[in-house]
Amino acid sequence: MRTLPLHADFGVEVLDINLATVTTNGAYPAIRELFERHSLLLFRAQSLTDDDLLRVARLFGPIEDRQDTPDGSFIVPKISNRQAHNKLGPASDAQLLNLKANMLWHTDSTFLPIPALLNIITARVLPSSGGQTELVSTRAAWKRLPADLKARVADAVLWHRFAHSRSKIDPTLATHELFTRWDDQAWRALWRNPVTGEDALYLASHAYGVDGMSEQEGQELIEVLFDFATQPERIYAHAWDVGDVLIWDERATLHRGTPWPYEEERTLASLCVSVTDSDGLPAMKPATTQGVLAS
Repeated sequence: MRTLPLHADFGVEVLDINLATVTTNGAYPAIRELFERHSLLLFRAQSLTDDDLLRVARLFGPIEDRQDTPDGSFIVPKISNRQAHNKLGPASDAQLLNLKANMLWHTDSTFLPIPALLNIITARVLPSSGGQTELVSTRAAWKRLPADLKARVADAVLWHRFAHSRSKIDPTLATHELFTRWDDQAWRALWRNPVTGEDALYLASHAYGVDGMSEQEGQELIEVLFDFATQPERIYAHAWDVGDVLIWDERATLHRGTPWPYEEERTLASLCVSVTDSDGLPAMKPATTQGVLAS
């Protein structure tokens, strides 16, 4: 399978593949191998319907479903500033505030009892400028981390809360039921890929503390790790074309969106696939925790 590198740290563009035709015993095993090794895959000039996107995502594992619909049906989530009544919202709209929270460096679904293995995302409508998606490799960051920081992080456990990331954008947004429905989750700060044996920092904007540390001390350590992992030269910035498909490994990357003219539509179709035991989940849950200590 022919590939081109996207960044010196991680990521490849996969050439000459129509994702709509990929099957379990066809191209999928080779794609999965590239995913495990490179953490980020780009497929250009695809024309995937929602059904196509679902079918490809299901090759990797169970679909994460956080959508609420009156009849209980599943709708492929859209990352968009277009609202249900088909209008673009003002900057103060809760939907747009939530999109702005996605512009914080994060890993998807660390606040869930079962976090995400990957995001598969494709561009449907794009603005005239802006709206890039930026990614960094937390596997590469761990390899480069100074020895003293490695010693502090190797056995650390981070606490995650969805409302924490939203509170950084707007305190009122953080009180919405969508962001408060799940209990806080504790995950080890390193995720070992069971296929390659490589470790990666497991961070997110949802991480609010380090187990056994004071809130202030934990936040300081988290910020140091973010600053180290997201140095400008480590960023791959994807400028979207309609039909582009990105698949990234949530266990080994951080990502964020970038601003665009909000009077213009930007719509991406996005699906998360949940991790399973074979993806390294059992080793990520600590046996015991102390919680975040009062400062």
